Parts: sequence; C-alpha cells; structure tokens
Amino acid sequence: MSRLLNKTAVITGGNSGIGLATAKRFVDEGAHVFIVGRRQAELDQAAAQIGKNVTAVKADVTKLEDLDRLYSIVREQRGQIDVLFANSGSIEHKTLEQITPEHYDRTFDVNVRGLIFTVQKALPLLREGSSVILTSSIAGVLGLEAHDTYSAAKAAVRSLARTWTVELKGRGIRVNAISPGAIDTPIIESQVTTPAEADALRAKFASVTPLGRVGRPEELAAAVLFLASEDSSYVAGIELFVDGGLAQV
Repeated sequence: MSRLLNKTAVITGGNSGIGLATAKRFVDEGAHVFIVGRRQAELDQAAAQIGKNVTAVKADVTKLEDLDRLYSIVREQRGQIDVLFANSGSIEHKTLEQITPEHYDRTFDVNVRGLIFTVQKALPLLREGSSVILTSSIAGVLGLEAHDTYSAAKAAVRSLARTWTVELKGRGIRVNAISPGAIDTPIIESQVTTPAEADALRAKFASVTPLGRVGRPEELAAAVLFLASEDSSYVAGIELFVDGGLAQV
C-alpha cells in the first residue's frame, strides 16, 4: 500500500496512543514520519516499534523554541511537509468550582496554544495542497461533567479547522479535524489511579457507545490516513467523528 509514498508527515503526540498508531500506518503507506513528544524514553520506544522511516524529536509544543528546533530538523532532513497531524493534547478533570488559573493555563497551553503554533510555525514548510489534521474530541460537542476547560479547548480546535480552511485555501491546504470518542489509549489510565479503575472506565464508555465497545487506536489511524491522503482530496473544514456513534445519537 502506498497512499503516502515518499510523503513527509509530522505527528505531534506521536509517541503513544493515536499518534503512534497513526505513525505506524503512515510508514506502512510509504511516508517518512517525524514523531514528536516530550519524553525521550517513550520516543525511543515508539521509534523502535515503527522500525523504519521515522525520526523522533523531543519537543514540547507549548515551547516556541522547541517548535522552531523541530521544524529546522524537518527542513534539514526532508525539506517540506505533506501531512501535519497536530495531535498533542492533555486532559485534567475539574468541575467549574474546582477550576484554577493554573489548571486553565495547562489545558489551553497544550490543547489550543500549542496546536496554534504547531501549525503556524509549519506554514513555511507545508507544500501546496498538503493536509493538516487537528485532533479535537467528542467533548467539544457534548456536555460532560468535569470536562469544562477541556471541552472548551476542543471546541476551539474545531473552530480553528474552519478558520484555517478559509485562510489557507489559496495554497490548496486542506484542514480538517478528527474527533475521537472513547479510545483505548494511555489517556484512560491517566484519568484514574488503578488498573481496576481503568477497566471500569472502559466498561462505562462501552456501555454508552452505540457500537458497544471502546475504539482501537488503529481505527483512528485509518481515519487520519483518509484525511491525509488523496482519498479525501475534496474534503476540507470538516469534523470527522470516530466515536462508535457516541456523540451522534
């Protein structure tokens, strides 16, 4: 399979979960992938799993100097970018009365500020007709308890996909958002303290999902591949829900 043959892709949050599954799929489809994350050990493990055509870059998307360094490496090694998957994100549950300025800053720094500058600083390297994919969430359209700032941040991501579709149309750059539902990634463990609690959370998500289960990272990767490839050449500005119907019925 070669839907991304000789293409260059950058994936933030590429060291685990959806980002790693997507990196593997992109490489299988012929791309060279730059995976970006904050933890070197996880990056090294991810690169070893991918095995070929991968460059791991330690960077924090909230730090502009890290993004500059990332794109200087991409420029040196590959010259331009065909696919940018701005996938870094974080979640921390707080209800309205629990929100602090520090929590707000942490949430918006990664999910909005980091995403904005990830895309902005990539602009000089993005080829005409390239694809930009943003990770939003079903939380952006659902009312979920203790998701206040996270949901607001992911709604902002959806809005940015619309705005950038208009702003970048002159270069033929397609911008789309993908909104996962409950996916079996390390983010589930990050929301609880024990394996038993993680299993209970998976069961809870499965019980409210029409397809009756949580999703697999590989299922998200397949959807991201669609948006990255020429299979979606006439698709721009959308929010593609990959959620087992959770936010749809």
